[in-house]
Amino acid sequence: MKSAQPAPIAEPTSQDTMQAIVQRRYGTVPEEVLRLERIARPRPAAGEVLVKVLAAGVDRGTWHMMAGQPYLMRLALGFRGPRNRVPGLDVAGTVVATGPGVTRFAVGDEVFGIARGSFAEYAVAREAKLARKPAALTFAQAAALAVSGLTALQGLRDAGRLKPGGPGQPQRKVLVIGASGGVGSYAVQLAKAFGAEVTGVGSTAKADLVRALGADHVIDYRKQDFADGRQRYDLILDTGGNTPLSRLRRALMPRGTLVIAGGEGAKGKRAQWTGMGRQFRALALSPLTRQRLTMLVSRHRRQDLETLRQLTESGQVTPVVEQTCPLTEVPQAIRRLHVGQVRGKLAITI
Repeated sequence: MKSAQPAPIAEPTSQDTMQAIVQRRYGTVPEEVLRLERIARPRPAAGEVLVKVLAAGVDRGTWHMMAGQPYLMRLALGFRGPRNRVPGLDVAGTVVATGPGVTRFAVGDEVFGIARGSFAEYAVAREAKLARKPAALTFAQAAALAVSGLTALQGLRDAGRLKPGGPGQPQRKVLVIGASGGVGSYAVQLAKAFGAEVTGVGSTAKADLVRALGADHVIDYRKQDFADGRQRYDLILDTGGNTPLSRLRRALMPRGTLVIAGGEGAKGKRAQWTGMGRQFRALALSPLTRQRLTMLVSRHRRQDLETLRQLTESGQVTPVVEQTCPLTEVPQAIRRLHVGQVRGKLAITI
């Protein structure tokens, strides 16, 4: 009697796999730690959807998560290496499958928001972290909206307490440091939408972009010191990461508000470990002064994604995408963004 032969193992098909950027260790050189590979396609769990990625945004945090710096981040990301091997958060695409309990989206819906591992042909996202793609935006523009747009919105409105002004109310003066970057380009537009008088700080090469975003005044940091005492501001949103607190406070009204968004841009061991030195010093000093000194940790909230969608549909906010790149050029895109060569945002098209 012949023994039963084991059933042949089915080879994975193209429907079971996908191309993705994969990272298996931390490192500061994108070309050394990011590889294009074919891996298993993810499946949505309860409350999740599977998105066919048509575009993915590249934000400044992508480099920090790739490098695992500041080191404190590794407590959440994975100590020896990233738990999530596919990087990328910003996403725009179409829903191709839904998990149990999903009610807001159906197969075929065009969406944008936050997904796990968006540098891939497919990515899984929680239903609560997606919104419908604004019809007026391309997928590349929509993919560049969530991470930086949420940071700018929450930095101004929540941490900065900037609200739309009504008739007869004084116009608040807002300074945006890093106005030509991903967060800054949204902050300038949002502050104008809230009725503020906006001054943007940027480089000579990017001054025209800051003006085009709607800034009332532009300061070229290579030629002028925004803290020279000639002007003081009700609200400063600092996305630059390396201006000393003393200089920021000189540019602030006696009862003004400073919001530090993002981590440190400064060098050194302390910045590598925590990346939050200025933030902690600001919080410690704030109770001792009439100025309000605070920080921002952005949250991925559905209602704020809906606010951004409405602002783009009304024409008050437009994502600035300098360039789109294919999936194969993710390492180069991250490098360009990290060294400050990008005006606005970069998007990966897939």
